[in-house]
Amino acid sequence: MSSLYAGVLGAIIVSLLVVSISRLGRVKTKADYLVAGRTLPAFVLIFTLLSSWIGSGSLLGGAENAYKHGFAALWQAGGGWAGLLLIYFIAPRARKFAQFTIPDLLEARYSQTARVLGVIAVLFAYTAITSYQLIGGGDILHLVFPDVITATLGKYIVTVFVIVFTAIAGMASVAYMDVVIGLLATITMCAALPVLIHHAGGWGAVHQALPATHFEVLGDLSFTQAMELMVPTMLLMLGNQAMYQKFFSAKSERDARVAVVGWIVGTVILETVIVALAVVGSVLFPHGEVAQRPREIIAYSALHGLPAWLGALLMGAVFAKIMSTANNFLFSPATNLINDVFVRYIAPDASNKRVLLVSRLMVVLLGIWALYQALGTQSVLQKTIYAYTIYAAALTPVILAAFYWKRANAAGAATAIAAGTFITVFWDTAFVRAHVPAWAASSDFAIFPALGAAVVGLVGLSLVTRPPRKEQVDLFHGA
Repeated sequence: MSSLYAGVLGAIIVSLLVVSISRLGRVKTKADYLVAGRTLPAFVLIFTLLSSWIGSGSLLGGAENAYKHGFAALWQAGGGWAGLLLIYFIAPRARKFAQFTIPDLLEARYSQTARVLGVIAVLFAYTAITSYQLIGGGDILHLVFPDVITATLGKYIVTVFVIVFTAIAGMASVAYMDVVIGLLATITMCAALPVLIHHAGGWGAVHQALPATHFEVLGDLSFTQAMELMVPTMLLMLGNQAMYQKFFSAKSERDARVAVVGWIVGTVILETVIVALAVVGSVLFPHGEVAQRPREIIAYSALHGLPAWLGALLMGAVFAKIMSTANNFLFSPATNLINDVFVRYIAPDASNKRVLLVSRLMVVLLGIWALYQALGTQSVLQKTIYAYTIYAAALTPVILAAFYWKRANAAGAATAIAAGTFITVFWDTAFVRAHVPAWAASSDFAIFPALGAAVVGLVGLSLVTRPPRKEQVDLFHGA
């Protein structure tokens, strides 16, 4: 059976490599590398958006939460769904702006200071997201080859794969790989769920084997805990740079909006299926290794709870989704270092050849940093919320204000980004916990303190300092 799983994983890796290499000859300029020459049609956009969003955060972090708490884990996914409904109206505006990165937007609407602070926030958030993709990929390699590859060695191997795939052809490589991955994951996960339920004795048996709270709206979570899962996810979705880069890559504003509709449908289906797979898996495998590391429940169920051929396809789909998300979230901060630092401040007249070379070097360096974080991470769920919170608190409020609040200015934006980043990064330190009110220190996550400080800074400073220039406002709101 291990040979079957090895064959599927090998075929996926070779297929992804072929797709990447096939796009290499079309990458000749910075725009080709960073935003695929702005040529992506709606069909490609749907699957690259879907694949970049559903990765280890859902397949490991969300599954771990579902294994422990049941369908209440959908509060995390629900944040993304709520964000998607709002994105439907943002997508055409983002494509009309048509730049390369979120810091491009921050400088155009606010200031150079906001741009630099935005780069820092993106680097912290996106390398953290990449890090737990490496954990997920390493877990899968260990499950398939337990006597040959340890989970730690698996992280190193996956890091090499991700760096190579991402560096080859940039956005074009990432987007067209995602079409293959998105189709594979959607079909295999939806096919696996009824088979796994049948293996567990039917839905009635699943319901009877688990606590009633596993099927309730809040489950055994408090309302505050549910919001700590939902709010960071929703705000990350609304401000997600990887998403905006896809919109910047669209052929047209219409393609961007059509893609969001397909993305909404696909995300609701897949994230519900992922949680259901984990819940059913918790009935089949309540003890043993997976109980110690519940983030592995979907991969473990594929290996031990499904027919070999379907299990191999599901394992391959999960591995491919993780690789895809890692590619997206490694590529995104690399574009920041190139577009917002190297080209903006160091070598503004650099040739396309030099820009492409440095771009690939940035992918390598950021991949190593993500690996360093992966080696020190214990809980994927905790790391997921940490990464989401940095972005949700530091960047999403100022991004939304850029499109929807004409009074937002540079002072407010810089204060919000700095406050949201600082509070999230240092929230779990003993010094911070000792110097905040008891009600705040009792929170498991930093989302509400960090978001509150960011919003207060954005609104307060914007209202008491000079309004933005008319041309800054007109760029986003029309003359």
